[in-house]
Amino acid sequence: MFESLKISGSGMTANRLWLDTISNNIANMKSTGRPGSNTAQVYKRQAPVFSQVLKNELDKNPAQFGHKSEGVTVTQILHDNNDPRMVYKPSHPHAGKEGYVAYPNINITTEMANMMAATRAYQANAAVNSSAKQIISAAIQMGRG
Repeated sequence: MFESLKISGSGMTANRLWLDTISNNIANMKSTGRPGSNTAQVYKRQAPVFSQVLKNELDKNPAQFGHKSEGVTVTQILHDNNDPRMVYKPSHPHAGKEGYVAYPNINITTEMANMMAATRAYQANAAVNSSAKQIISAAIQMGRG
């Protein structure tokens, strides 16, 4: 029973990190960089990579092969390597020789859709956590008589 709390808790942690990266992407959407510059580089969109955490069941029963889920974790944060969005603004301090300013290639529609998905996933894990707590509480009450 406590395993469900661990699994839903790991999901909530992973989804919070996903929301943090989305917020970071949105916050840096208007940051600029100089095309081809090493000192004024453009922000690159970030995306977490999720991985299932498995526990080897071989430790408990050598005759049984398999894995048991222990939840989810974020294994790495990927940086989007797509070309930046170039906007012609010759008077901007980060404008290159041709007058273009580099902006991150971040689409607000994609980020908002991802934010909704991450929020719903977080809410689902919170509901599982709440249900598991209620079941544990009911089991304790039945044990007391």
